[in-house]
Amino acid sequence: MIPHLISALAFVLAPAVETKITPVAAKDLPAAVVAVVKGAAPGMTIKEAELKERENRRYFDVEGVMPDGSEIEFDLLEKDGVWAIVETQRDIAWSDAPKLVQDAAAASGKAITPVRVIESKQNDGMVIYELFAAGKPKDPSMEVSFKDGQAKVLTEVWPH
Repeated sequence: MIPHLISALAFVLAPAVETKITPVAAKDLPAAVVAVVKGAAPGMTIKEAELKERENRRYFDVEGVMPDGSEIEFDLLEKDGVWAIVETQRDIAWSDAPKLVQDAAAASGKAITPVRVIESKQNDGMVIYELFAAGKPKDPSMEVSFKDGQAKVLTEVWPH
C-alpha cells in the first residue's frame, strides 16, 4: 500500500507542465501556417502570433482582423509536420450565444453575468463558450460546451 500511496503523492506533487511561449511576427510565420489560416479566412489580416510548445506538441495562435473589423483567432496544431486548425475563436455578445447555452449556464447555480464571451469552434463540430466575469479577465469563470443540440457546463478547463 505504501508504494501506491507514494506514487499517488508524487503525481499530486509533480510540477505543472510548462508551456514555452514565443511571440512571432506575422511576417515570420511559416508559409504553411499562413496558407492554412488564409484558407479558413481569406480576407484576414494577420496582426500577431505566438508559438506555444508543451508536452512535445507545437501550437500556433494566430490573431487577426477580418475586413468587417471583427477579430478572429486560430489555434493550429502541428502533427507529423502538417499544420491544422484545432480551434477558431471570436468574441460574441452573450445574447448571441444559443439559448440552450445560456440556459445551461443559468441552471449551473453559479451567478455569472459575463462581460466577455469567447466562442471557440472546435474542428469536431463542438463549440466551447468561455464566460468571463467582471474583474476576472485572465481565465473564464465558466465554460459551456455545445454540440448536437446539447449544452453542458464543463467541470474541467477545455484543453485548447
